[in-house]
Amino acid sequence: MKSTLLLALVLVSTGVSVAVAAPLGIYQHGTVVRMRMGDCVLMHRGFMTAFGPPQAAATEESCPEYTLVTDKVVFLIVGKSSNQLVPLAEIIDFRFQHRELAIRVDDARHESKFAIKEMTLRSQWELIQKHIEDQLND
Repeated sequence: MKSTLLLALVLVSTGVSVAVAAPLGIYQHGTVVRMRMGDCVLMHRGFMTAFGPPQAAATEESCPEYTLVTDKVVFLIVGKSSNQLVPLAEIIDFRFQHRELAIRVDDARHESKFAIKEMTLRSQWELIQKHIEDQLND
């Protein structure tokens, strides 16, 4: 009886830890090398927004746009609001979640969600950066 109870307790505790870790996903690491303020990306384009009556004019808001460099890919990501700030030149943890990047900075408790605006292979991005640098030096 004790061994059955102990086995059940171990299975439940293992299942709980797996259930908690599963939605978190596997984090990748990258460095933010550039930030600029750009237009906010509309994330929720519903049927009523597209085909419904005209909405009141929205205020123009600027959102942060970051260049996130990883080992193989360079991402151009956009925040949903102007208060989503990520430190430059620091290694950050991120993961993919529902066509977005969920970013965790400095072991923060919560993640910030960013829309992926553009993705480029790092080798291609480095060629473009070298070309731009050569053009500026000429």
